Amino acid sequence: MRTFQGFLKPTIILLTLGFFLLPVSCVSSKPGKTIENLVSKDFAADDPPKVSEIRPEIPEIPNIPEKGPIEITVRNAILIALENNRSLVVEQFNPAIQQTFEDQEQAVFDPVTGAEISAGREEQHRTASGSVTSEVDTYLGGISLEQLFPAGTFVEAEATNRTTESSLYENPLSSTRLGLSVTQPLLRGYGRDVNLVRLRQARLETDITRYELRGFSESLLARVETAYWDYALAQRQIEIVEESLKVVNQQLSETQEMILIGTMAEAELAAVQAEVAAQEQDLINTQSKLASSRLQLLRLLNPPGNNLWDRDIKLIYQSTIPDILLDKVTDHVAISLSIRPEINQTKLSIQQDDLEIIRTKNGLLPKMDLFISLGKTGYADSFSGSVSDITGDSYDVEGGIRFEYPLKNRDANARHRRAVLSREQAEKALDNLSQLVELDVRAAYIEVNRAKKQIAASSATRKFQEEKHRIETEKFRVGRSTNFLVAQAQRDLLVAKISEVNAVVDYLKSLINLYRLDGSLLERRGILAPGNEPVKSSIKPQS
Repeated sequence: MRTFQGFLKPTIILLTLGFFLLPVSCVSSKPGKTIENLVSKDFAADDPPKVSEIRPEIPEIPNIPEKGPIEITVRNAILIALENNRSLVVEQFNPAIQQTFEDQEQAVFDPVTGAEISAGREEQHRTASGSVTSEVDTYLGGISLEQLFPAGTFVEAEATNRTTESSLYENPLSSTRLGLSVTQPLLRGYGRDVNLVRLRQARLETDITRYELRGFSESLLARVETAYWDYALAQRQIEIVEESLKVVNQQLSETQEMILIGTMAEAELAAVQAEVAAQEQDLINTQSKLASSRLQLLRLLNPPGNNLWDRDIKLIYQSTIPDILLDKVTDHVAISLSIRPEINQTKLSIQQDDLEIIRTKNGLLPKMDLFISLGKTGYADSFSGSVSDITGDSYDVEGGIRFEYPLKNRDANARHRRAVLSREQAEKALDNLSQLVELDVRAAYIEVNRAKKQIAASSATRKFQEEKHRIETEKFRVGRSTNFLVAQAQRDLLVAKISEVNAVVDYLKSLINLYRLDGSLLERRGILAPGNEPVKSSIKPQS
């Protein structure tokens, strides 16, 4: 009785033998705060770095307790945010995710093994010279190994066995064949440059995500510094309003006393009461602004602990403003065109377009493949016998050339024309982006100089308003002024004080914005991030 047992053993032997044919793939694949001025202690260097002299340092991430107030300098705020900010954590996944596409493209050149086992039966009835009925059982087994190489070469090795048992014959017929076939494109699909395009484009896409991560990190750093100084500004504004409110409340008390003793008309009371109410309103607004600023800063910092929104923040900054001498605006423009993430992302996209041109240009060629197939076959009445007979004289050889070319070839022509046009469009987009980047940097440079000059101007205004208020108060006490004029002078002084502090913060924030726009903010803060190398705008096509 015929069963699969006689077939299963030779098939297992074939499977074991086939694995010795595995070729090796040729593609291989981290002091306190003062009243009038606000400035970061960490960044108040006597000799601030020039654009051409930026050197990154390795920062130490501060240890933040999980409970109690958070005491931070602006530098610590940056490091805490870069360590804990949830948006940044999300963004950090993108390069690793994109790298999986590299692995997919590289997998095209991985060897592929296959195995097959089958069995079938055929009944034959012949009636020409009598009724003859026969049964034919056929057992097939084989293993194969195939691989595509970067040069376009496709190689396949296989070992197969075919065993036929017929009721008409006493002995079965078994044949075993070892074969090797090679197909080499001669025109379309030939060469490493063409066949590695997808892999290289995927690698460039991974690089793009690294520059995107750098841009996000730089933006986050700027937002953290800005939120830090907004919180400091809100604190200082509350102090100024509270001090001013004390003064007008004192004026209100003096006015009420003077009305009681009859040295002042009761009509004078309304002006000072209005000023008290107005400043109480200002205090409510500044307190609300402080609370909102604290929440924004906490969100960016995301410090450890479960009571995030209830934690207090104590800022530490120095009393002097650094006298930073900016480089020439052309130097800031030059570095922005070199290391701005958006610029380098666009350049990498252009490199991808260059690779696409290489691929589509090759697609214009006819398909002409050279192929050759070699085989040795052994025949016997058993599996072992057919294997032994492979060393005999039986062999087969086949070779030739296949040619294919679509008439008009419009699909390939359209793809290539689209690739060329996309490349030209990307080049123009880079020119446009470069101009916009230069505009941003030049405008930010002007803003820094304006903000710096405003510090001195607002300080002078505040001093004049203080003197004006002092004189108006003295005149009021000797009966030569009115409560309305004193209240107006107090209001003007309050505005001048707030404007002075605003000028300091605006200056610091304008520096942050300039350094963000010229792409040097991370390096100036000693932060290492991926995507810090300039990119060439195009690649040299290889042949």
